[in-house]
Amino acid sequence: MNIQFRESPEAASTPTTKTAIADCDIHPARATRTELYPYLAKRWQHHLEVYGVHAYQGMMEGPPYPKAQPNASRRDAYPPEGGPQGSSLSFMQKQLLDPNNVQLGVLNPLNTGQGIRNHELSAALCSAINDWQIDKWTSKDKRLKASIVVGNEDGLSAAAEIRERAGDKNFVQVLLLSRNVEPLGQRRYWPIYQAAEEAGLPVGVHAFGFGGNPITPSGWPSYYIEEMVGHSQCQQSALASLVLEGVFERFPKLKMVMIEAGFGWAPSLAWRLDKVWQRLRSEVPHVKRPPSEYIREQVWWTTQPMEDPERREDLFDVIKWIGWDRLLFATDYPHWDYDEPSRVLPAGVSEDNREAFYLGNARKLYGMT
Repeated sequence: MNIQFRESPEAASTPTTKTAIADCDIHPARATRTELYPYLAKRWQHHLEVYGVHAYQGMMEGPPYPKAQPNASRRDAYPPEGGPQGSSLSFMQKQLLDPNNVQLGVLNPLNTGQGIRNHELSAALCSAINDWQIDKWTSKDKRLKASIVVGNEDGLSAAAEIRERAGDKNFVQVLLLSRNVEPLGQRRYWPIYQAAEEAGLPVGVHAFGFGGNPITPSGWPSYYIEEMVGHSQCQQSALASLVLEGVFERFPKLKMVMIEAGFGWAPSLAWRLDKVWQRLRSEVPHVKRPPSEYIREQVWWTTQPMEDPERREDLFDVIKWIGWDRLLFATDYPHWDYDEPSRVLPAGVSEDNREAFYLGNARKLYGMT
């Protein structure tokens, strides 16, 4: 993971592609621990200094495994003026946005106020993160759009935050994480979906999260690589829960975006759900159609990490099932497993599908057309 992608920041300032793209998974970071304080009431500043945060699990400063690379990020992504990777707008412009011709960049902040047991503090931190995204990022570069971060374990306060931000052109989606206290279809999260549907905003479900549960269905693994491949397991559980709890049936205009967990598993999950639903549908009469229909109509997928089978035809078969209009390109900048835009698609893709993949789908989903 200690990969040096470019020899120097200066080398990145030269455009490498003319293809306009949307990058649907960019992770901005705070330069300092107290950078959110201007957006927090004195009460919460005092609370953080005296009590800190009471999380559902430890290691809130990153995924629950140590990394050889700070912030799970590229070595060459440290800003020249100092601070962690992803904390400098000017360096992000120079290293990512300008050379890659990014026309739309969707911000997905991590390590926010999600996963904190004090729900009032969680809501305050999430609201502060949203103000910070406007002040530091989206108001300074119109290519960037923010995700509304919400205190997801308190559905009512999360819905209030969504409604407060609804209509603000700085925001294009609501951001949840895949690991939560309960599976995402549970009723405690329904106010979030209702508010998002009302606002016409997609709900992005990003890998990771801090729900206090083991990160695999069978307990805590030994290695980081198990966590990396385990993201797809977690997203499958979340998606099955959303379908079988009836979220998609109840909120038919709701759009979900599965972020950073791959998509090659989607057809097999849908096939299994359809088969079991045919036999056990009497248990879930609120699920009125085969699960695959909800998934194909209401779910989009970001591409990083993108499956890379030996035969490109295998990849194309999966995408054909999902739909070329359902894929959103993402780099995961500045993280170590960043996808280079010019190299991610194999040969043999039509020009229409290529344009939709890199830009058109995202612009349509996020209402940028």
